[in-house]
Amino acid sequence: MKECCTPKANNEASFNTSTHAPPLDSIMTSFKVSGMDCADEVAAIQNALKLEGIDRVNTNLMNETVTVYHQKGVKEETIKSLIQKTGVKIVQESSKSFFHDHTQRVMLVAASGITLTLGLIFDWMEVGSSNLHLAFYSLSTLLGGVLIFPKAFRSLRTFRLDMNVLMSVAVVGAYLIKEYSEAASVVFLFALAELLEALSVARARRAIHEVLKVTPDEALLLQTDGSTIPIVVAQIKVGDVVLVRPGENIPVDGEVVQGNSSVNQASLTGESRAEEKNIGDSVWAGTINESGVLKIKASKAFQDTKISKIISLIEDAQTQKAPSQRFVDKFASIYTPTVMAFAFLVAILPPVFLNGNWDDWIYKGLVLLVIGCPCALVIATPVSVVSGLTSLARNGILVKGGIFLEELGKLKAVALDKTGTLTNGNPSVTEFKLFAQMTEEEAIFLAASLESVSTHPLALAVLRYADERNIKFIHPHEFRNITGKGAEGKIKDHSYFVGNHKLAHEFGICGPEVERYLESVEAKSMSVVVLGHAPHDGCKGEILAVFALADTLRPRIRDAIQNFHRAGIKQVVMLSGDNQRTVDAVAKEVGIDDAKGALLPDDKVREIKVLVSKYKHVGMVGDGVNDAPALAHASIGFAMGVAGSDTAIETADVALMKDDIFEIPRAINHGKKVLNIIRFNIYFAIGLKLVFFVLAFLNLTTLWMAVASDMGASLFVIFNSLRLLKLDPHKT
Repeated sequence: MKECCTPKANNEASFNTSTHAPPLDSIMTSFKVSGMDCADEVAAIQNALKLEGIDRVNTNLMNETVTVYHQKGVKEETIKSLIQKTGVKIVQESSKSFFHDHTQRVMLVAASGITLTLGLIFDWMEVGSSNLHLAFYSLSTLLGGVLIFPKAFRSLRTFRLDMNVLMSVAVVGAYLIKEYSEAASVVFLFALAELLEALSVARARRAIHEVLKVTPDEALLLQTDGSTIPIVVAQIKVGDVVLVRPGENIPVDGEVVQGNSSVNQASLTGESRAEEKNIGDSVWAGTINESGVLKIKASKAFQDTKISKIISLIEDAQTQKAPSQRFVDKFASIYTPTVMAFAFLVAILPPVFLNGNWDDWIYKGLVLLVIGCPCALVIATPVSVVSGLTSLARNGILVKGGIFLEELGKLKAVALDKTGTLTNGNPSVTEFKLFAQMTEEEAIFLAASLESVSTHPLALAVLRYADERNIKFIHPHEFRNITGKGAEGKIKDHSYFVGNHKLAHEFGICGPEVERYLESVEAKSMSVVVLGHAPHDGCKGEILAVFALADTLRPRIRDAIQNFHRAGIKQVVMLSGDNQRTVDAVAKEVGIDDAKGALLPDDKVREIKVLVSKYKHVGMVGDGVNDAPALAHASIGFAMGVAGSDTAIETADVALMKDDIFEIPRAINHGKKVLNIIRFNIYFAIGLKLVFFVLAFLNLTTLWMAVASDMGASLFVIFNSLRLLKLDPHKT
């Protein structure tokens, strides 16, 4: 259990008792629980914690955690007691053995099955007194009912109708019409179904934990005398040096201080090809040292490492409900009481108004009650979402939650920034032309001085150009950044500017000769930085020089754009602050459908809104700074190459560890597969219910068959969802 103040308050899509974010003065207390294996336990916990002073409740089925946001007046022991009253247990940590945690449950189900079998044998053979088989049926019902009836009672006390209530009513009804074998069969099969479902959910948890468990529990801490001692990874401090032998997982983010080796970084990037690491190179926790011995100096505590943040991201993402899951939960909340009311009417109306046989119609009503259990329907989505999120994370694609995972599968249009997305993001000056009576060194000095306070890729290219020529520069006075266009400042009491073609026009000093040159440069897909003497104090101003810059396109970028279309993207658009001629030339070369140039941040937002109005589901790939407003207005914001950036992991909706645009269509294809499996599970669960509804009215199904179908459906959707863990986005 853990407590902290002022928790993050932006996760509104999780299992909550309210739809609003908790107040900032809330205290967050987390509990590890055992026995929370389906939606009924989740609903029971939420209902039990509807208490004054409890602001919000998040339950994570796959992680077996309950997180409660509450005021200081609500004691932890009170919350703990309320949770345990629902039938689940609060534990310190999950047991590694399912059967160890569920010994009593297994024995009760087994005993219920054995006594049911004996009852059926005696009933069939008509051995002994006529009450012997009834005694075994009753004993079987009681043994299995220990796992069902108390839950039903707790639900009724809180005015909830869940699956346990439906089953209990069906069993009581069956006894009233003397269908003893059916009643005992329903109890046993339902208890068995619940046990198998818990077992399959436990298997899903293990599979997911194995994927995310990529760091060792202990490391070898290097002592000053050269010896090593084992230490818990969580206790490693910044500056500690650890020894990592061949074949071991690297336990910390840090720097190699001795040794060289090849390191497999697949746990972070999804790329299984090993990279050579030498002294001075950075390494990350969770990656595998394949060959040599490495001594690594920790640069971060474990909780701050990249892999730790990724694991936390996946765990947090699991608490966010996907749209289909919210639909299913809402549907189930209406569906269950509706089915119960319908079953009651089926049992009552025909005998009363149509002279139907009471036993026959009550039996049909009971069958409908059992068929009405929405277990498979409710569990279909969360297991699919968590499996999909985990599979993508294992391959270096981090998705912030189910809502974005489903959105990936719905994308119809994608907008791409040019620099750093379509290009390598490392432009260099390839041409330089003077237009004024000054030396080349003077012009470069002025441009570099103005660009010295900027971090834009074009500005950095000008600074490198100056550095290569050993030209020193100074910082300008009265500096003014002109968003999306350039900058202006004073150097030696004169006003100068650097910027794009559009800025030169705004100053009104772009003459015919300069215009012709700019057109020729831009036609070659090159960007420009115009240096000018700004008009001031009666001075008309003039263009001093033009830097022409080229940024090489990413390898096979045309193939990547084609992959977007193969993934179902109808429109790929480039949105760039660069001039329109350059943008058009790049778009033509790489096969982009449409291109918009000379865009300011607000202009990009406008273009995203146009795309959203037309296609509804739109992705945006940008650098996360200048493109932040556009990323916010898109359905999904993508950030590439975040293996070296902690900020991007925290800000993007989808963060790609590799700086590879091919990863985006792969992620889209994977999102489609997840969405297809979720939809199939939902349609399958609902379709099976409809089939058995029809069979019930045709007298072609029984109580035990209805329970068996529900059990089979639940297990099927779980194992169908677990297939996502084995899917490799790189092979789709």
